[in-house]
Amino acid sequence: MPLDRAEYRRASMSSDAHATTDEHRRALAHPPATLRVHDVTLRGPRLALRPLTEDDWAPLLAWNNDPEVLAWAEGDEIESRTLDEVQRIYRAISVNAHCFLMELDGEPIGECWLQHMNLERLVARHPGEGVRRIDIAIGLPALWGQGLGREAVGLLLDFSFRREGVDVIYACVDAGNVRSRRMFESLGFAVGPGMDAAGTESDADLDLMLNRADYAAARLNG
Repeated sequence: MPLDRAEYRRASMSSDAHATTDEHRRALAHPPATLRVHDVTLRGPRLALRPLTEDDWAPLLAWNNDPEVLAWAEGDEIESRTLDEVQRIYRAISVNAHCFLMELDGEPIGECWLQHMNLERLVARHPGEGVRRIDIAIGLPALWGQGLGREAVGLLLDFSFRREGVDVIYACVDAGNVRSRRMFESLGFAVGPGMDAAGTESDADLDLMLNRADYAAARLNG
């Protein structure tokens, strides 16, 4: 599952579709010297999602330089990242997010986060509500297609709705990434109201949405 770090590259664009909130622009412009580390660990049948820390740069750098992972995360625009670039991105994101390292049998396999929504157009759709977004990447292509991304997102949803009291969660998925879209849809996400199924208000993303009421109903019926 690709991680949409591209939003951080797009933050400097003039397009309204990619306009970010003030707090996220400040974090990007002046990232902290270290990651903001939380104290939340989430566990599923196979995975542990633990806080991302300053000791995790080695796997993050490797995944951010893997051509196959980058092809899904960034398309053809990014071929590699330096350690400084990787650190600036994740440190900036951590200011407004719970960032996790995904572990399988104690080994790092990917990353994910639950972030305060950074896109103004989506915040504006839900005045007065708590809006978050989920981003996820499994950094080892050999593990793609095994349901690990679905398990991780399920853990994030439970944490978001039941413990954090979030109202709405988005997944901004590249329109060409059918596997990622199907995974989110299998968990109840759907294209947001007012957006057609083929595209969205953004240039190349699908804005998939799940609210707390629908999540609760799915759990009750499931």
